[in-house]
Amino acid sequence: MSEPSLPLRLADEVRDAVDRGAPVVALESTIISHGMPYPRNVETARDVERVVRDAGAVPATIAVLGGVPTVGLGGDDLELLGRGRDVMKVSVRELPYVVATRGHGATTVSATMRLAALAGVRLFATGGTGGVHRGAESSFDVSADLTELARTDVAVVSAGVKSILDIGRTLEVLETLGVPVVVLGAREFPAFYSRESGFPAPLTLDTPHDVASMLRAKRALGLACGALVANPIPASAEIPCAEIEPIITRALGEMDAAGVGGKETTPFLLKRIVEITGGRSLTANVALVKHNARVAAEIAVALAVSG
Repeated sequence: MSEPSLPLRLADEVRDAVDRGAPVVALESTIISHGMPYPRNVETARDVERVVRDAGAVPATIAVLGGVPTVGLGGDDLELLGRGRDVMKVSVRELPYVVATRGHGATTVSATMRLAALAGVRLFATGGTGGVHRGAESSFDVSADLTELARTDVAVVSAGVKSILDIGRTLEVLETLGVPVVVLGAREFPAFYSRESGFPAPLTLDTPHDVASMLRAKRALGLACGALVANPIPASAEIPCAEIEPIITRALGEMDAAGVGGKETTPFLLKRIVEITGGRSLTANVALVKHNARVAAEIAVALAVSG
């Protein structure tokens, strides 16, 4: 018996752009449902889509709505995700569940990558990717984002990996998995809120056009993996590593005391860091997401122009 086909819904604008080979940038939806409070989350989602358009590409925010993976959301969809209390946080492993139960799902980096690839979208902008959590030598807490980068041909533009993670071990795993990791315009790997992490850039390129050239070469070589393009947060929005690290340590201690773990780890930590910084970390988060969206759109445009 043949397997049922996946009901993938593409917005007309996205489908037309993919068919024409026009530049498209995928955007995740977890940041809307689980990353920011309402209405800041919906406002940010709309602003990020506008940034992509202004840079010459079509935005394709991705989520699962009523069990249907949807690539390209309307205003009502964004409101549903921003206000909804029954929106599941969906990584790759939860995708079949939320589809089968006809639920609503906000997609993480890994799930967004998978659905973007199915839709024919090869560029994706997010805030920061997941990775190896601190203490993973005992908890084995390693994000599915890393394995998805190893097997799905989508380039992810982010402000490095989240600074709550073990950045050194994350870079080691990405190397083991053979994922190209390139820092845009800097010699040090960024750490989400901070432009520097203390770890050297595995590779460095200077412009979005250079990144597009690397992605074309990756595909010509038959490498089916993704790529991580680390784009440092704008200097004007940065929280330096020396300032944010004690706050992260405090939030980690509170998380352990509260017994929080698994998929609730990142939302708990980011929420506490926002509270401890008096909202400054949220401002930084919004700035870096917009910056990543612009750079991803510029890479997508360069890829489309060069064919």
